[in-house]
Amino acid sequence: MSYKIFLVEDDPWYGQLLTHHLSLNPDYEVILFEKGREMLSNLHKKPGLICMDFGLPDIKGETLLNEIQSRDNSIPVIVISGQEEISVAVNLLKLGARDYIIKDSHAKDLLWRSVINIRETQNLREEVSSLKEQLNTKFQIDKGIIGNSTAIKKTFRLLEKAVQTNINVSLTGETGTGKEVFAKVIHFNGDRKKKPFVAINMAAIPKDLAESELFGHEKGAFTGADNLRKGKFEEANGGTIFLDEIAEMDMSLQVKLLRVLQEREVVRVGGNKPIPFSVRLITATHKNLAEEVKKGNFREDLYFRIIGMPIELPPLRERDNDLYLLAKHFIAEAAKENGLKVPALSSGAREKLASYPFPGNVRELKAVLDLATVMCDGGEIQPDDISFHGGINSDLLISGTKTLREHTNDIIQYYLSKNEHNVIKTAEILDIGKSTIYNLLKSGEISTP
Repeated sequence: MSYKIFLVEDDPWYGQLLTHHLSLNPDYEVILFEKGREMLSNLHKKPGLICMDFGLPDIKGETLLNEIQSRDNSIPVIVISGQEEISVAVNLLKLGARDYIIKDSHAKDLLWRSVINIRETQNLREEVSSLKEQLNTKFQIDKGIIGNSTAIKKTFRLLEKAVQTNINVSLTGETGTGKEVFAKVIHFNGDRKKKPFVAINMAAIPKDLAESELFGHEKGAFTGADNLRKGKFEEANGGTIFLDEIAEMDMSLQVKLLRVLQEREVVRVGGNKPIPFSVRLITATHKNLAEEVKKGNFREDLYFRIIGMPIELPPLRERDNDLYLLAKHFIAEAAKENGLKVPALSSGAREKLASYPFPGNVRELKAVLDLATVMCDGGEIQPDDISFHGGINSDLLISGTKTLREHTNDIIQYYLSKNEHNVIKTAEILDIGKSTIYNLLKSGEISTP
């Protein structure tokens, strides 16, 4: 996003000069005003910074500064003036101005540096604020994961044990059960919480780029490797690396990952220098990894290296009244994001949600309620506002004549057709492995024209 700067200058020539100078940075959006009161009427546009002339014809400099401060004292203000009196500068700085610049031959450069310094300070404060929010609220176990069912409370007990140690954790469960949310809860409650959390979905990486993504590469290691690049293990050093859909990892890469985990060091592609690291490993898959070992799709030695503490996440259909707790949360969240009043959930809508198996689990519930919140009228979500899978026949899906596997295959078939049989795009949308779709096509459970 651009960084919005309001510039107030009654001299058209000088205003255009400063506007041009600041606009040399493509990230800056500079809006020029010739009058102070005109700028005040546009404060609702939330500028990141205000640069104001002290000697404006329609309002005194001190009055304008006080007015800005009274409306929003979080906006930094730089005063630019032809007055060189120290007392004026000192007084304006006391009133809250961040900087005072004299209009002379150095004004452009001083203004440029001042804007950079203020922006860097703002960025640092935003990062600190974001980190505090993550550490203190977002990923607390009882706030990051909503529910009080017996099934989810079992995972809470395991999560608490995982948080207190540095043991590897392997998360299993159906697609959409929230495996990355659980991984973040473990990281941000543990003793590595001030270090990086790095997530990577193995199903979304092309086979020929996976090694470079994980372990990095040296400049010139292969065509297109124009610069040295650190891999995910180096990025996560000291913190946690989350390998999602690890069952989709190619066999040859499994061998290299095993060596990396055993030696606790990586060698970048095209390099020969071992680079030590320290990370906590959390893996996830929607498949039964033990079965994948039996089928020969996953190495047994790697399986035992990563398994650590296994935590199986329950599907939404086994979480009792958590459905309504989650529904209430997602509705409130969607209303806030869209600037709407929070609607109630009618009894008919509750019944419709309860009768549906939610093969996409929590992720699907959120998508359904995001749409329902926007579509509803009259402050209450009705059954007709709830649509499953963007047009798939909901009567067929709700019917008890189909198994969960058949429901899942219907969903994959629908999105495959919707995306013109693009397997990669369909896998990304549904957050499943490409091999899952290819295997279903091979077995004839789903089809292409």
